[in-house]
Amino acid sequence: MTRKRLFYLGPEGTFTHQAAMEAAERLRPSLGGDADGFDLIALPDVPAIMDAVQSGRGWGVIAWENNVEGYVVPNLDALIDAADIAGFARVRVDVTFDAFAVAGDDPIARAAADGDADPVVVSAHPHGLAQCRRFIAEHGLRAVPASSNAAACRDLEPGRVAFGPRICGELYGLDTLAERVQDFEGAHTEFLVLARRDDVRDLSRRFRDAGTGEFETIITLIPLVTGPGVLANMLDVMRDAGLNMTSFMSRPIKGTDGTYSFIDTLDAAPWEPRFRDVLETLAIHGIWLKTLAVYPRRDRPSPPVDAWRLPEGGIHLDAMRIERDWEHADTVGRELLW
Repeated sequence: MTRKRLFYLGPEGTFTHQAAMEAAERLRPSLGGDADGFDLIALPDVPAIMDAVQSGRGWGVIAWENNVEGYVVPNLDALIDAADIAGFARVRVDVTFDAFAVAGDDPIARAAADGDADPVVVSAHPHGLAQCRRFIAEHGLRAVPASSNAAACRDLEPGRVAFGPRICGELYGLDTLAERVQDFEGAHTEFLVLARRDDVRDLSRRFRDAGTGEFETIITLIPLVTGPGVLANMLDVMRDAGLNMTSFMSRPIKGTDGTYSFIDTLDAAPWEPRFRDVLETLAIHGIWLKTLAVYPRRDRPSPPVDAWRLPEGGIHLDAMRIERDWEHADTVGRELLW
């Protein structure tokens, strides 16, 4: 019996590698009689993963969204542009970073002792660097992007530092200078498992037959007719159909000023009648549509508002307080208006 190939961003030790291992474990029952397991294969970059999936050599895993830095935009754009690929599963990996150096070396301590004017270089994936800004600033490091966190650790040279998952220390024989150097606790990255679209339709049917009741869908929309209210009208169609939208963003269509694609995540599946009606209505009104992913929906946390990490400098209106204390309404209004 054959084994299914599952491609991920290498080398070994990346967060995508961890996501691929999690996906292989979770998806093994969905293989049915098609294969007896997975071979995990590292590739150098996301375009290589997309090409492997597009050519039918296997499935792929790509980073999709981080709860600190947001969408992984290059991967989002790659999926929008892909001819025959969609996501069918979503995997979450907790993100923590350790700071590593070559065994026996501590460039941070040496630079501090020597008062060296040249900052120590630290490497990681751009999202990794962005999630460790505080550590970088505290130690006066100079950030240099790498293709992946694991690649930064694998290729680490004496006198430099790399950020990566804890397993990279053992994999590449590195010393750990500091643990859990990320700015935020509770950070995680969501990954999409990709396949050709015919496979995604077949897998969705298997999930439904296995008793999966609720799905989530990511679609991209491009209005071919522009003007006032076009975006509002699109959203009205979804609202009137009772579709719950959990994410909405825009991306420019490269090289064309003033044109955008809109990416929408909805709590529904394209085969549901209300969703199909929405897609037909939007298409009739000149909206270009493409399904990027359909996967079983998972419960998502819904913390109380007082637990949200709201940005500084904004205003939160307590409607009940304003109703009780109406004389402050004008003050609040002026502040909102600037």
